[in-house]
Amino acid sequence: MKTHTLDEVQDILIGKIGTQNRDRFEYELQMDKIGQAIKQTRQERKLTQEELGKLIGVQKAQISRIENNASNVTMETLMRVFEALQAKVLLQVELPHFKISLGQ
Repeated sequence: MKTHTLDEVQDILIGKIGTQNRDRFEYELQMDKIGQAIKQTRQERKLTQEELGKLIGVQKAQISRIENNASNVTMETLMRVFEALQAKVLLQVELPHFKISLGQ
């Protein structure tokens, strides 16, 4: 019986690193982690979805969508959520001949 490493299995099932399918998978995974972190932090701060929504000017349903799939939200809304939760935000963009880092 042949065994495979985790990297080999991911390459087979999701696609090799740098392919469109793999990039999309990695993006969705990161957005899921962000949504989970928002939910956990909101709960730790004893806020309901409705209360957080009022703090940033959106409906409870929008907070629910963010927590369950942060990929369908604008950067502006995400930044308002982070600000309301008092999160430290660092953004780094790297292009072939350009790099910028922004911090809050």
